Amino acid sequence: MKTFKAKAVPSTQGDLFGAEQIAAIYKSRPDAPIDNATLYSMVAKRGGLPKEVMEERVPVGRSGQRHSLERRAIRWSQQDLRRAGILERVPGARGIWRLTEDAKRDLNMAKPGVKVIAFRTDLGVAVFGPSGDIFKNLDIPIMAIVTSPPYPLAHSRRYGNPDQKEIVKFIMDTLEPIIERLDERGSLALNISQDIFMPGSPARSTYVERLVIALEDAGLSLMERLIWQSNKAPGPMQWASKTRQQLNVAYEPIIVMAKNPLKFKGDNRRVLEQHSERHLALIEKGGEKRATCHGDGAYRLRVGSFGQATDGRIPKNILQRGIRCAHGNRYKKAAEALGLPVHGAGQPYSVPEFLIKWLTEEGDTVADPFGGRLMTSLAAEMLGRLWITGERALQYVRGGAELFRDRPGFYLNAQLEQAFAGAGQR
Repeated sequence: MKTFKAKAVPSTQGDLFGAEQIAAIYKSRPDAPIDNATLYSMVAKRGGLPKEVMEERVPVGRSGQRHSLERRAIRWSQQDLRRAGILERVPGARGIWRLTEDAKRDLNMAKPGVKVIAFRTDLGVAVFGPSGDIFKNLDIPIMAIVTSPPYPLAHSRRYGNPDQKEIVKFIMDTLEPIIERLDERGSLALNISQDIFMPGSPARSTYVERLVIALEDAGLSLMERLIWQSNKAPGPMQWASKTRQQLNVAYEPIIVMAKNPLKFKGDNRRVLEQHSERHLALIEKGGEKRATCHGDGAYRLRVGSFGQATDGRIPKNILQRGIRCAHGNRYKKAAEALGLPVHGAGQPYSVPEFLIKWLTEEGDTVADPFGGRLMTSLAAEMLGRLWITGERALQYVRGGAELFRDRPGFYLNAQLEQAFAGAGQR
């Protein structure tokens, strides 16, 4: 990258607020836009600056208006990076920037036909390469595909995310070779986004519906539409916060489909939850003491109902899971220590953990063609399932490998380890 020099920055802090340092922060989160408030905080944290330094305002110019020189220097660096084609503003949003696609191509993306073992354990293997190629000639029966494909964008990116017109074909081209190898009892759990809008419009994309139909045409049957309710940031900013036409999004759908619904291996007894205190008290009392019916007899309550002790309650089809988790924090810390970008669209460990428990048993094989942070692979590993993962961004699979170092049989491709040796010091 070309070296830039920020303007009007004290010499003792010039390196901290320089364009190269600002670009490094965006490259550490290549898939996630960063608002200026977050950027200021990250700069201060990396430089060990107290909060007061970033917030201090001094008179500037003839008008004497008070400004933060540090924040101003950062914004100048953003403009330098914009002119260099490295940063761009997020359309319709104020003070939110992201890497351009040309800058993102600093990630090492696997070319068609490339299939290289990145790392492995006694239970699984992570392969660097395009997943559509990795799984084409795979002769292993798969019990579950648990994955989250890239989200479609309003404008196609050469970096990888297809646009809304191409996304269904892109996902299907990747999944079809794995679907062909699904066990008769097997299933697909697909975490996708409903927070996708038509270009320049508050109308939502219908790619989710088109994808479900395409999967049905490929021989799968819809078993469940799970809701993953999380603590994701409010949005969509343009249509909820500015035009006020939409509501803030609070969940993402997880589509679960079966190869043969009559032989579907999913079993809710593997994911039972603890009874509430109220229900435990009801069991203790011997169950209901009344008899009634609701819905014109569709639901009947009998004396003694709910009086039998059970192993737990059946989960509802709403998963309430926060985005952050200990394993995700460990991944982020490891990637940053290696000087690698952090994948910005990861699931918490608890989501694939739930799905794998529900859909498979120990010894079954779980596939994830869109590895990302490798949380599906880690959950499969920890639950005693076999696993195979594909990931086409070399930096992502290298960062995720650190989660498996303490697992039996861990082996990291020596070339992969050498490729990023000392990256954290560069």
